[in-house]
Amino acid sequence: MTLSDLLTRLGPLLKAECAAEASAAGIDAADLEQSVWLRLLSDRRADGAAARLRAAVRAEARAARRRALREVPYDPTADPPAGAGPGVEQSVLAAEARRELRAAVRRLPGRCPTLLGALLSAGDPTYQEIAGKLGMSQGSVGPVRSRCLGCLRRMLMAEIAAP
Repeated sequence: MTLSDLLTRLGPLLKAECAAEASAAGIDAADLEQSVWLRLLSDRRADGAAARLRAAVRAEARAARRRALREVPYDPTADPPAGAGPGVEQSVLAAEARRELRAAVRRLPGRCPTLLGALLSAGDPTYQEIAGKLGMSQGSVGPVRSRCLGCLRRMLMAEIAAP
């Protein structure tokens, strides 16, 4: 039996079988039909072709149902699953932003780099601890911090404005 004869003789039967099984498998009938044709054409024996066709349709439908249980469609707008931390891309971008901020703080004049560096430290020190460490009065930490942040803001705005 030639390939053309096989296609002509089994085409309508395959289309009908796939239409019947596809909805139960949760897949498109054309996708199921294509999978079955691949399976049938890899083994082109003429004997019992119709019976093999029905078995192939059911086998492909079962395989599609199993895949559907394991596969989850990708939705880029969906929120990440609960308990999942930030993705790798977000972690890398956050680390890059922290490096850029620290580099900008180091370029500040006077005692601003040491003061803002102390404020950005992981230990989250109080104004009293920062004042003791830097040898300044506790009451001057806030105003100096404000001036340093203003200077940092102006410096970063100038960098953003001038590409």
